[in-house]
Amino acid sequence: MRDIWFTSDFHFGHFNIIRYCDRPFASVQAMDDAIADGVNACVKPNDVLYFLGDFCLGRAEQVIAYRKRLACKTIHFIEGNHDKIARTQQHLFTTWSVLSEINVAKQKIVLCHYAMRVWPRHAQGAWHLYGHSHGNLPDDARSLSIDVGVDTHAFRPWHFDELQSVMKARIAARESSLGKDGQEGQPTVDPREDES
Repeated sequence: MRDIWFTSDFHFGHFNIIRYCDRPFASVQAMDDAIADGVNACVKPNDVLYFLGDFCLGRAEQVIAYRKRLACKTIHFIEGNHDKIARTQQHLFTTWSVLSEINVAKQKIVLCHYAMRVWPRHAQGAWHLYGHSHGNLPDDARSLSIDVGVDTHAFRPWHFDELQSVMKARIAARESSLGKDGQEGQPTVDPREDES
């Protein structure tokens, strides 16, 4: 069975990201090696990786070289704000989109580079996975939304099972916070949202 993984914000070749995000690397080479090695240690060639944007800086040749470093054959790419050059090499990836709605083990998941306050099917328990913020957004322990960027997870991708455990804990926290009226902590249902 193929494992499903999620990650974002490699920023391969981006020296300033080390300083901006206080990444623990002395050089771009060290950062690039740690991220690529971390991905390959987890994600096997026949697994599926959803990458939520900001792949690398540099020319098209660098996009090609960085893609070759990743063993996983099936990478679904959700575009980020630093992917102008990567966009010219879309053929290196299985799919390319700006926003994607998927199902994994009957769980609806909305993927976008950017964090959203609400997302499709949020009131029906859909998850929202995002990147871009490098772990700097306040986290709501009751929200079914999580930053899957490498800065949030020891520079390695998140496995679906790990995310499922986090989301179960968030659902339990939400349920335990219910007030007497049974509404506190619950997502607001938009009556215009399709229930099907």
